[in-house]
Amino acid sequence: MTSNETINGRPVTAQQIAEWVAEAEAGYDVAALKKRGRGRPGRGAEPSQVVALRLTLDEIAALDARAEREGKTRSEIIREALACNATTSC
Repeated sequence: MTSNETINGRPVTAQQIAEWVAEAEAGYDVAALKKRGRGRPGRGAEPSQVVALRLTLDEIAALDARAEREGKTRSEIIREALACNATTSC
């Protein structure tokens, strides 16, 4: 694990990993796990598709800086930019 691993913008600590290990070793309620939905939640009525995007390190840094500044994810920033371009009402 590198020192910059995060979940929802919060650093993952060795203590958190130890807690996850203890939880896994204690076992999980399989019935409760099966009740959860499969995959990520939908974004609307229509199915969505994952699209790969190649960015330079500078572009990623700018994207991450804006996402952090606005409290959003990379995906949210990219979707907003696409919507802005499509409607030209930014």
